[in-house]
Amino acid sequence: MKLRSAHLTRYILPLREGGSLPALAEADDDFKYVVKFKGSGHREKSVIAELLGGEIARNLGFKVPELVFLNVDEAFGRTEGDEEIQDLLQASQGTNLGLHFLSGAINYDPNVMKIDAETASRIVWLDAFITNVDRTFRNTNMLMWNKELWLIDHGSSFYFHHSWDNWEKQAESPFSFIKDHVLLGEASEIEKADADLKPLITDEFIHELVELIPDEWLEWGYAK
Repeated sequence: MKLRSAHLTRYILPLREGGSLPALAEADDDFKYVVKFKGSGHREKSVIAELLGGEIARNLGFKVPELVFLNVDEAFGRTEGDEEIQDLLQASQGTNLGLHFLSGAINYDPNVMKIDAETASRIVWLDAFITNVDRTFRNTNMLMWNKELWLIDHGSSFYFHHSWDNWEKQAESPFSFIKDHVLLGEASEIEKADADLKPLITDEFIHELVELIPDEWLEWGYAK
């Protein structure tokens, strides 16, 4: 398991979603990425969650934009006039995370687009497993691209890692936020999804996935 790396060369525009302030940017491989910065509100924990959640989804067979490690150097975005963005980029020097930009993709609209029960159940299972609180009617975090469903934005997963108090109890507790999931009403095959997907989460896979996390993300950096 390995992710490509690239260097960001051009900041295009901010994507003002919540407090994380991701951006559309271009790298030296000539591709555009939606960049998740480690200097955002939840710091390194948000990009760790994005990495783990996205690669778990990919391992389970879902379509997820390619994740790429993106380096931000000291000069990147220096001409950006927004002080908030300048502060974010300054705090994000080093390794960040990008999702390959799906040009022309449209947001999944649950009012006009329907997902079959098996797929809905598998997505609900995934989000319960990674404790993803952010796939709701307000923000589905799913895209339609080339007539296929893609899952994005897993930075709000593993919310327990913001507080390790009683983590053993939390690991065994029901995931109450699943009640707000946008696909819960269609997820009538949860038991089948559990039987199909659980065997794919092996110890070997988890170990390889954790090894992907850059060491600098584990330093937290709150004092920077």
